[in-house]
Amino acid sequence: MNDLFSLTGRTALITGGSRGIGRMIAEGFLAHGARVYISARKAAACDEAAAEMCALGPCVSLPADVSTVGGARALAAAFAAREQQLDILVNNAGAAWGAPFDEFPESGWDKVVDLNLKAPFFLTQALSAQLRLAGATRPAKVINIASIDGIAVNPLETYSYAASKAGLIHLTRRMALRLIQDNIVVSAIAPGAFASDMNRDARDNAAEVSARIPAGRVGTSEDMAGAAIYLASRAGDYVVGATLVVDGGVMHVRS
Repeated sequence: MNDLFSLTGRTALITGGSRGIGRMIAEGFLAHGARVYISARKAAACDEAAAEMCALGPCVSLPADVSTVGGARALAAAFAAREQQLDILVNNAGAAWGAPFDEFPESGWDKVVDLNLKAPFFLTQALSAQLRLAGATRPAKVINIASIDGIAVNPLETYSYAASKAGLIHLTRRMALRLIQDNIVVSAIAPGAFASDMNRDARDNAAEVSARIPAGRVGTSEDMAGAAIYLASRAGDYVVGATLVVDGGVMHVRS
């Protein structure tokens, strides 16, 4: 039981790991003993974040744009050049776009769906050999970062974001049924309000946002790290295809 949540000796790759929810997870993994690789589209920001997190443990920067299949495969190749196996993959990189229905552009649709829904599938596919090798001795983990907007409707007109996150939740179930055959456990997290560059409202108007949350506050780094550590560790080995909602009770209000 003392080692139930330990990640000692495990290697993780987190996309979008230089800031926001990705960084919260990276810092939590490092604190629990993992060796962490982070990826982000902006190389300078990725390098800087990895250097800062090295104070917590071994953290390596692998800048990449995973919004294309070629970019996902390039990241997988860069990781494979450094590590033989991958114990934990966190598909966190994401984007959002809001516009009125009559004006919503194809570019806003494609950008969001490619990164939020297409990338998790093809990056996991590209890293399947490393995940299967890890799964030969103990369960490997794939954690997809979805959103409560993929479960219940947000009043904002973020059509491609809501559709992509709903799709990711169902994709998690479908991938889980296949990959459990290779001892790879796939699950997801659906966050609510966490302060980040993507959720500027929670970051800049925390008091106002908190008033709409039953728990009375926005999410913290510990809330997100704790959920991810649970799924990534031995504690989450039997959680197959599930989506863990981490939102302070907002889903119940929306329902």
